[in-house]
Amino acid sequence: MAGPNGDPHVLGGGTGDEGDEGGDTFEEEEYAAINSMLDQINSCLDHLEEKNDHLHICLKELLESNRQTRLEFQQQSKQLNTGADVQGSQPPA
Repeated sequence: MAGPNGDPHVLGGGTGDEGDEGGDTFEEEEYAAINSMLDQINSCLDHLEEKNDHLHICLKELLESNRQTRLEFQQQSKQLNTGADVQGSQPPA
């Protein structure tokens, strides 16, 4: 049986001419195990991607919330400064 790049797999250093059916079974089991591991890795990566997307959304919401809070704080600060300037320019009673 040829490998993924077309090179023949030779088990046990033989030439592959022995007609060993056990070798094909071993290779199939090996490929099945590798496929299973790749499926698990793929599932883990999908899960990580979902968590990353969720985290990204949460961080964007937090950033927007912080921007809103900062703008509100700046507006309040301006109003207080404007009020203090108006009171400071009036003569004391």
